[in-house]
Amino acid sequence: MATNYKVLGQSNPAATTNTTLYTATTANGAVCSTIAICNLGVSTQVNLAVRPAGAALANSQYIVYQAPVSSNDTLFLTLGVTLANTDIVTCYANTANITFSLFGSEIT
Repeated sequence: MATNYKVLGQSNPAATTNTTLYTATTANGAVCSTIAICNLGVSTQVNLAVRPAGAALANSQYIVYQAPVSSNDTLFLTLGVTLANTDIVTCYANTANITFSLFGSEIT
């Protein structure tokens, strides 16, 4: 098995919109190691969820919920979250001034 280290996903979602940041597409899955949540504007709140097998979003899937991100600040999370094929990482912010960058490895 090969491990490919890479940027798994990047997004600047529209305000108040659940957005797919990354979908695990490889047969053997992926490992999400770090996420950077960068606030380019005023203070806001963010959500991050992992949806197993592309399931509809549910309360049990949140790994970050309404976490505050100060104006012009960046929140770094070191996760080590494992994903199976078709698992989805979903991001959300109260404003459109937030960027999400997910780093990790795909296993092939």
